[in-house]
Amino acid sequence: MNDTLLLRADATPSAPALVLRPWGPEDIAALVDVCRDPALRQWTSIAVENDADATRWVREQERGRAAGDRFGFAVLEVRPGTDHAQLAGGAVLKGVAPGTPSAEVGYWTAAHARGRGIAPRALEALTGWAFDTFGDGGLGRLELLHQVDNLASCRVAQKSRYGFDRVLPASPPDFPLDGHLHARHRDA
Repeated sequence: MNDTLLLRADATPSAPALVLRPWGPEDIAALVDVCRDPALRQWTSIAVENDADATRWVREQERGRAAGDRFGFAVLEVRPGTDHAQLAGGAVLKGVAPGTPSAEVGYWTAAHARGRGIAPRALEALTGWAFDTFGDGGLGRLELLHQVDNLASCRVAQKSRYGFDRVLPASPPDFPLDGHLHARHRDA
């Protein structure tokens, strides 16, 4: 697991290719910009208001990667014929540990990129990488959690073949509402 790790999702007829790469200092300004979105603030726990917050958040992602238990990726849209890549979202694998049979995935999409299949494509790339990388160490199940009223996340889970498992009861203050647990198995 080094910082040159790149995951890819091919372009579709209606959307450019995606590159998922570890978060870095080059993402700070774009992260501050996308975190101004009220919908993103509603559905995620990212607390980024300014460059200092974003720097702290990126460093937390780097620490998780170094510890080997949290692998956060910036999801970038790559425009054809250019070197330009725009931050379109984020994806994360968390709670992974040797001998642990399950881990959790998460994702978010920037406001400008919603409704174009970014999250399912990024999640598919992350899922494949997670099982390929950690499956021989025992990882056989990935879990995806979202609040019951987050219908967009439910659709992403379904599109990404994460089957509905059960309703989880609310656990305020971090989880004020009931949640859906979706899961995908290595062989699925």
